[in-house]
Amino acid sequence: MLPRVGKEFVVRMRFNWRPFFEGRTLLLTNTLSGGVILGLGDIVMQSWENFKKPGRVRDWKRTGCMVTVGCSMGPMLHYWYIFLDRAFVGRALKTVGKKVLVDQLVFSPFLGMWYFLGMGAMEGHTLSEGMKEFKDKFWEFYRADCCVWPAAQMINFYFLSPQFRVVYINFVTLGWDTYLSYLKHRDDSPHTEPLSDSSAVDVQQEALSPSKPLEKKNN
Repeated sequence: MLPRVGKEFVVRMRFNWRPFFEGRTLLLTNTLSGGVILGLGDIVMQSWENFKKPGRVRDWKRTGCMVTVGCSMGPMLHYWYIFLDRAFVGRALKTVGKKVLVDQLVFSPFLGMWYFLGMGAMEGHTLSEGMKEFKDKFWEFYRADCCVWPAAQMINFYFLSPQFRVVYINFVTLGWDTYLSYLKHRDDSPHTEPLSDSSAVDVQQEALSPSKPLEKKNN
């Protein structure tokens, strides 16, 4: 009885969710899921920042910017995977390897640049400022990217149907988006170390000490 009920539940869920992964609705699903997951990543990151600094106030505008940029990435991912599936047809390991390689060498750097430029524009920075930040953080970003996405994309291209590619990536990126939020909003400004009490006293005494008297000239 229980296996039958479970099977009917799965079939019903597949029937109810199918419209979200068909036709034009698929593009909307991919767009909204990208924004929601990127926003959740920022919420997780800010929760950690609030834990470390209890007096910190959550920045919902920053989360809104992340949602907007995430929604802009959804259509790009949607059409990018359509292109890859048409350019490299099949699920042979050699074909999947080509997809992963092209995705890692071409689209990953582009998507990282889009993220930093988009977030910079939403925060009121110029394109040149956003590009400078991207260049400064690129290798740190790309090293982490290479540790995560080749394996995730192997699963994506080998096991999943094309209509589920973007949603799968969006859900995998929850942890990745938390890292992106950290990398983007990390405070890289140099911090000056406060002087110790003894050093401060020495500096104060040196500042208050009278200057040496001028030597009298011999008549």
